[in-house]
Amino acid sequence: MLTAEPGAGKTTRVPVALLEEEWLRGKKIIMLEPRRLAAIRSAEYMAEQMNQSAGETIGYRIRGESKIGKSTRLEVVTEGVLTRLLQEDASLPDAGLIIFDEFHERSIHADLGLALSLDVQEHLRPDLKLLVMSATIDSAAVSTLMGDAPVVSSEGRSFPVEVKYVARPERGFIEPLIVQTVITALREHTGDILVFLPGQREIRAVELLLQKKELSSVSIHPLFGDSPAVQQRSALLPAATGRRKIILSTNIAETSLTIDGVRIVIDAGLMRTSKFDARKGMSGLSTVPVSQASADQRKGRAGRQASGVCYRLWSEAQHTILPKFSKPEITEADLASVAMELAVWGDGEGNSLRFLDRPPKANLAQARELLQYLGALDKNKNLTSHGKLMSTLPVHPRFAHMLIQGKSMNLDPLACEIAALLDERDVFRGKSDSDVDLFSRYSSMKDGIGVHRYALQKFHEQSSRLKKMLDKITVSVKDKTDAQITVNHIRAEEKLGLLLALAYPERVAKRKSGGKYQLSGNVVAALPKGSILEKEEYLAIGDVDGAGSDVKIFLAESITEQEIRSVFAEQIIQRQEVLWDAKEDAVIARHVTNFGAIELFSKSFQPESTQAAALIVNFIREAGLQILPWSIETESLRKRSEWLRMSGIVQNWIDCSDAVLLETLEVWLTPFLEGITRRSHLSRLNMMEILHSLFTYEQRRELERLAPTHLMVPTGSRITVDYSSGQPILAVRLQEMFGEVDTPTVGGGKVRVVLHLLSPARRPIGVTQDLPSFWKNAYVEVRKDMRGQYPKHYWPENPLEAEPTTKTKKAMMKNKDLG
Repeated sequence: MLTAEPGAGKTTRVPVALLEEEWLRGKKIIMLEPRRLAAIRSAEYMAEQMNQSAGETIGYRIRGESKIGKSTRLEVVTEGVLTRLLQEDASLPDAGLIIFDEFHERSIHADLGLALSLDVQEHLRPDLKLLVMSATIDSAAVSTLMGDAPVVSSEGRSFPVEVKYVARPERGFIEPLIVQTVITALREHTGDILVFLPGQREIRAVELLLQKKELSSVSIHPLFGDSPAVQQRSALLPAATGRRKIILSTNIAETSLTIDGVRIVIDAGLMRTSKFDARKGMSGLSTVPVSQASADQRKGRAGRQASGVCYRLWSEAQHTILPKFSKPEITEADLASVAMELAVWGDGEGNSLRFLDRPPKANLAQARELLQYLGALDKNKNLTSHGKLMSTLPVHPRFAHMLIQGKSMNLDPLACEIAALLDERDVFRGKSDSDVDLFSRYSSMKDGIGVHRYALQKFHEQSSRLKKMLDKITVSVKDKTDAQITVNHIRAEEKLGLLLALAYPERVAKRKSGGKYQLSGNVVAALPKGSILEKEEYLAIGDVDGAGSDVKIFLAESITEQEIRSVFAEQIIQRQEVLWDAKEDAVIARHVTNFGAIELFSKSFQPESTQAAALIVNFIREAGLQILPWSIETESLRKRSEWLRMSGIVQNWIDCSDAVLLETLEVWLTPFLEGITRRSHLSRLNMMEILHSLFTYEQRRELERLAPTHLMVPTGSRITVDYSSGQPILAVRLQEMFGEVDTPTVGGGKVRVVLHLLSPARRPIGVTQDLPSFWKNAYVEVRKDMRGQYPKHYWPENPLEAEPTTKTKKAMMKNKDLG
């Protein structure tokens, strides 16, 4: 492993020097560069140093472009190219050394490529040498991964760079501050300016603002991965004499490239990254702060050829809390392509491979499920014939599936164009209008209206390239799945939604309300307000932001139910469902046709009584017995029965406790649930009848005898007995008990009730279970208090000889006179 500071020459000096090694005689070097621009530029630079052109001793291979000759011994390739070479012939018979340059960027293809190369080295090519080169990385971890490989360090040579911190506002767009800083830098310093911005949208916005400033003797150069080669080379060339250059770049210029004339770096401190949410099965582009390592790489661009200055658009305090390194892409990105490569390799879960950071299990599992859904893997997660065809196309598995299926429907030209269009999604992201429909975007790209020239060029180049690749594939009858749809006499453009659905089957969606759509993958997404698609019943959705709690739709097209049924016939499920609907508080019985989480068709039917009863019972069990229509009488019956059971007066008495009634709902309640399908229907239940069904006739008679509802007191009043506290309580006015010598009983005379003796106002004045003792002892003091509080009432000295009464003294005398 080689670690070296930026500018040390590891990219352009080391590979050339190694070509002369004896152990490489007759073999070539394959060097990986994370970015296409760096691959081209480094190959051209090394070739120039040898007074050659790219394609002779030194060449390059990137997607859609290759300059390799018979005499080429050093191939600079982008990382996906290495993976494809390994899959075609894992032994790499012509290669003696693989170099992984700028490995600290930790791209997903670099991690995968190194894991595959280590596997080849261990099992096929022990003579194959591997070299990892990086500026900032945990070299010990990489060395351990590579079998304790030696680590060589080089200090390199760079010029001092002054750092200036310019804190940006917490809110608002960063573009005005960028422009202001550019103007300041032009005035205070010499040299060209390299501005780091997170993406194409910000680059275009700053470019437009700078053009309005009408800066004299200054040229502006956008630089990003998908910009045309001519534009990229123009950005890298020295400025014309007497002119200064401003390069507006993504992090493509962060490493590898030395841009002549740059003395000033303005760093927005932001980068665009794709984060994958395994729960939603979606990726979302997020703008996040750069790491300290990336910030140092960017700063170093100003000190490659002379001393310089770096403006950081954040505070010095904020710099200390930035993460030290960027997170490896393999831990956060969509792993569908990785899962496909692992399946082709023959190790679907990558268990036998050595990764510096293993792919997250949840993300990899979701990726394999997607491949299975696309037909690339069978039920055992092994590669299918369709999957093998997909793997031959150097595009995302989604697009590979769409291209092959599109060809089976004679839609291959359109499918190639849509794949190329979807590959350029940042061209459209960030537009302020609400037109997210694929047709308008496709029409704009086809007609070249409102689209940058370089985007249009890339679109035509990629679609043409895909068409040539697809022409080489023979789609057999076996590979022509149920996605067959007749397109005769129909404009191909009308099948845009169909093709989009083939690429993103889990994003087929059905309209809900408020501009929201239910996706087949069980996610709800929202259209922007005013979209021309908001009245469409079904959509195929191609681009979403799934990073937050609210999924937003950025690209979609209408699709018909007939197309959905035709394309996804194998995934469409017809079933009956009988369930409890919590929203309706009712049993719902329907014939349902579903595609994933979206409902294509439903029709209600009358469920069997046993099915409905079972659901009602489950609902009651979860909600609790209190939702049943208990009356005072039925509650009294349960309490009396429970007291009798707990008293032990009788053996094996019926258990009417909440726990047992809930547990045995099916036994005692189900027979009475005929016709009950809603919560509101429960009010129809006759709970007294239902409770009585638990008892035999003899048991009901015994209950009435041993636990009566009322007891008669000396006045002749029938007083309710309360059994709820565990001891029977009789709450009665004290005066009604005059003359009573014994405490009333229940339980066949075995249990004395607890007397709650009340004042004439029915307030407690005494509690006893021994009435004779109360008369003898406590009554004397009670009488004194009551005579003062209730002088109109009768308070005799001897309660045992007194007449029980409910009346005042005056009323009692009147009755005697009448008598």
